[in-house]
Amino acid sequence: MEEGNEAQPPAESAEASEPPPPPVPMDQDEGQAAAAEPMEGGEAEGAAADADPMEDEAADEAGAAETMEDDPPTSSPTPSAPSATTAVDDSTIARKRRRRKKQFPGMIPTAGVRVLRAAASAPTSAHLNGVPRRRGRPPTSSSLRLARELDAEALIALAAGFPADSLSEDEVAAAVLPRIGGADQANYLVVRNHVLALWRSNPLSPVASNAALASIRAEHAHLVAAAHSFLSDHAYINFGLAPSVISLPPCPPPSIPPPSVLIVGAGFAGLAAARHLMSLGFKVAIVEGRLRPGGRVFTKSMRSTAAEHPDIAAAADLGGSVLTGINGNPLGVIARQLGFPLHKVRDKCPLYLPDGRPVDPDMDARVEAAFNQLLDKVCQLRQVIADSIPHGVDVSLGMALEAFREAHGVAAEREERMLLDWHLANLEYANAAPLADLSMAFWDQDDPYEMGGDHCFIPGGNSRFVRALADGIPIFYGQNVRRIQYGCDGVMVYTDKQTFRGDMVLCTVPLGVLKKGDIQFMPELPPQKREAIERLGFGLLNKVVLLFPYDFWDGRVDTFGHLTEESGQRGEFFLFYSYSSVSGGPLLIALVAGESAIEFEKTLPAENVEKVLDTLRKIFSPKGIEVPKPLQAICTRWGTDKFTYGSYSYVAIGSSGDDYDILAESVSDRVFFAGEATNRRYPATMHGALLSGYREAANIVRAARRRAKKVDSPKNMDVNDEVKYDVKVDNIDLDDLFRTPDAAFGGFSVLHDPSTCDPDSVSLLRVGIGARKLGSGSLFLYGLITRKNVANLAAMDGDEQRLSTLYRDFGTKLVALDGLGDSGSSLILRIKAAARK
Repeated sequence: MEEGNEAQPPAESAEASEPPPPPVPMDQDEGQAAAAEPMEGGEAEGAAADADPMEDEAADEAGAAETMEDDPPTSSPTPSAPSATTAVDDSTIARKRRRRKKQFPGMIPTAGVRVLRAAASAPTSAHLNGVPRRRGRPPTSSSLRLARELDAEALIALAAGFPADSLSEDEVAAAVLPRIGGADQANYLVVRNHVLALWRSNPLSPVASNAALASIRAEHAHLVAAAHSFLSDHAYINFGLAPSVISLPPCPPPSIPPPSVLIVGAGFAGLAAARHLMSLGFKVAIVEGRLRPGGRVFTKSMRSTAAEHPDIAAAADLGGSVLTGINGNPLGVIARQLGFPLHKVRDKCPLYLPDGRPVDPDMDARVEAAFNQLLDKVCQLRQVIADSIPHGVDVSLGMALEAFREAHGVAAEREERMLLDWHLANLEYANAAPLADLSMAFWDQDDPYEMGGDHCFIPGGNSRFVRALADGIPIFYGQNVRRIQYGCDGVMVYTDKQTFRGDMVLCTVPLGVLKKGDIQFMPELPPQKREAIERLGFGLLNKVVLLFPYDFWDGRVDTFGHLTEESGQRGEFFLFYSYSSVSGGPLLIALVAGESAIEFEKTLPAENVEKVLDTLRKIFSPKGIEVPKPLQAICTRWGTDKFTYGSYSYVAIGSSGDDYDILAESVSDRVFFAGEATNRRYPATMHGALLSGYREAANIVRAARRRAKKVDSPKNMDVNDEVKYDVKVDNIDLDDLFRTPDAAFGGFSVLHDPSTCDPDSVSLLRVGIGARKLGSGSLFLYGLITRKNVANLAAMDGDEQRLSTLYRDFGTKLVALDGLGDSGSSLILRIKAAARK
């Protein structure tokens, strides 16, 4: 989109640099504008704690709006400034000051990422389309066209996060092929890329499995089926909110009755997982602490209460706001499906000195180059450390940068130092943390995976996504989760109001909530996961949102920056976003990053608003432009918000990208985790949260299928998996088996799984109620318990302590025999079958 243009529909803003290939065109969202910005305090997960919206309103400086709903305001024209004086010096150097880090050579190894090309010709064109390869002759025009098509489809797959010429880890885990390697794998990759490209060419209509067969030989139908099944299960295709997608009938569930999943948090991760699981036949319910969906994505409606400006209103994103690249981004697909217009963030970002003078363009370019060179020096240092020290050593990125700055005499002059501080503040904004807290070794570990494309605003705010995703999903609001209990027979989620029970639970609360320990897990999470939660950082970014009577800052820019005198205050109102073109009114947002974001929450909102206004006056008063009093002002407080305790994750000193993966690991196939802090490739972004929800939905499906397979297996195999059952076991009395249990103590008796001696295997527990001894006339309740926990119960004194431990620590609920579910029925069948032998 050219500078100065208004918001355009998605279909009209494709970048000319990425034209769609003729046979399988890349969809327009691939080259235009949408991906998710690092959360800016507003990611996609919900939380579970006590319930107040996060913003503070500065009543002294502006009219306070009482409504908390996040519906976008009615559109109103943006009033123009009464002064004709230009607010921005046109000679100011124009460049793209991206919200994210830049990638520098040598920072992160990217070897192995290449475009699939001629290597695919033999196994793909010959096998899939029957194009003969002629030795000694130049390729025909049709084979060249095929090669271009394959390249284009491989690029689409790369943009979606797939390796160009190998299976992804998820594909290996899903066993899409019986064996890895060989011609089948090469052919599968081309088929997978083709199916994905078909979807991306038109995400308004689902891609049927047989659609790809139109251009692929019938002998490869099994590869089409495997690729289509994998891509559908993992929401790479046929996802989103297009009417034709929503109207698809749910897939058959992996078991009857359908598995039930409880989701903690109604942010992007929770909503994405819920919607996808429902499409796969699962029963789903979301438990959300707030009184609204969206989590750290929240669009606040701001309206004027002044009589002289009655019609001014705007929609302000208090959390996640800027979409930062759409190549392969699912939010780009959803925006296109919903017909959301996108506004490209224009590249021009003028910078101003504290006294309001524009920064000299030559000095600006010189200091920015020096800043990049400092980062290069840090990269070289960490490579030397990695090569010379076996286990490496980590220090803060801030310490390393400052050491090189002093050693090379960078930014020795006062104005140069202020400008360098601005770049450092921008880096702190990208990571939601002071540079002193960032890992020098791994702070930028996600850079190779950054999605390309334009940076964009969604007119009306990102809560438009939230409302659309939440539509039709059962969500229990105002439920502050206190405890998640899990065991062999399912999960229990305890809130301050009621208890929910399901087969599995997906926890999508922000990392800050996990760090705070507001939710108790029983049993306790594995040590490795607790350590990863401790190591990863969870940072802070805040905003001051100002609704003015008119746009006085010049609508030709979407961002402008402000330099500070003191290095310790470099993150205070260092960057301003203009939302006039997309919010419906004259809206300006000031960002507060680094140490300043922490100090910001210790100051009264009215004082912070006055500081922002003073900063704006210093910039615009020398130009003869009066800064009017705002009609309404909001100061965010993400650090003290009990649903988040911060904004988004970062790699702290001593942490690494591995900790994101550890945090994403499930526990006992019962407790799953999603959210931006579980996404190693796309942390701190809205699309990262969304993708993590889709990822965990697929993992939950696999776990449910494994469980269903175990339930079905005793019907066909004996306990040693050697011969088929040829006798009925229903006539064996379970009471007779409990006369000679494998373990008995007090009123408890146990029958172990005869097919395994694994201490983590499940045993059948029977408890006599109403009698101290087992015997006739007693009422019996049953439960599932691991073999190792049986030994722990046996060592305890008295049934009262055993019962308390059983429920409180082991997560086992005692039920009637017919309430044990599929796992219990399967275990009983194995026990009876072994007794029959």
